[in-house]
This record gives sequence, C-alpha cells and structure tokens, in this order.
Amino acid sequence: MTGRTIDKIAWILLDGGRILSTRSRGKDVYYLPGGKREPGESDAQTLVREVKEELTVDVLPDTVAHLGTWEAQAHGHAGGVTVRMTCYTAEYSGTPAPSSEIEEVAWLGYADRDRVSPVDQLIFDDLHAAGRLR
Repeated sequence: MTGRTIDKIAWILLDGGRILSTRSRGKDVYYLPGGKREPGESDAQTLVREVKEELTVDVLPDTVAHLGTWEAQAHGHAGGVTVRMTCYTAEYSGTPAPSSEIEEVAWLGYADRDRVSPVDQLIFDDLHAAGRLR
C-alpha cells in the first residue's frame, strides 16, 4: 500500500550535545524513543506510556513541550509510506534503561546521523543547525 502515513510520537532528550536513541531487537538502525498512539490517547499520554515501556523512566506530564513535527520515508517500508514524527521534550524521573523490547540505548551525536532512521536524520539535521546536537 502506498500513500500511507504512520503517525508517531517521539521523545527528544538532549544532554551535552548528544541525543538519547534506542535500537529495538532485530533492527539495524536507531530510533528516538516513542511510538504509536493507542485509541483515545493524547500525544502526552502516548509519550508517557511509550517512554515507560521502552526506557523504564517516568516522563513528567506537566513538563511535556512540543518541539516540532517531521515527515520522511518510513524506514523498512515500501516507497510512498511515510512516517510523521511529532516530537516533544520533557523532564523525567528514573534512569533510562532498555526494556525487553529495546536491545540498546545510546547517546548519539551528529556524527551518528547515518545510524538512525530517515525521519530521525531530518531531526538530527535541524537540531545540529540549531546548535543543540554536536
């Protein structure tokens, strides 16, 4: 099927010019933490649930702030399938650690751009241009 858009929510966590990324089991690229919304969920509720599921930390709902929305070809999907990534920053409590579905958690810099999905590459470009990702 072509012309389909996958709607996802992602968490942008920057520290010292690097960004927190995850690699799921069996995947060859890194993705920003997050995922698809469940029926009836708000963006903030999706963010809280997905980050808890992937990284075992608690996003503080009152601190969730929209950073931007990006679209690109969906990694691993047929041509014409795009992903729309709505990204948020947020404070959290706990220590990020991989859950059962996540094989690796990494702090990536701009030099790691070729190791992330196409939509994440656009986000890396914009954060780098803004001086937030080194």
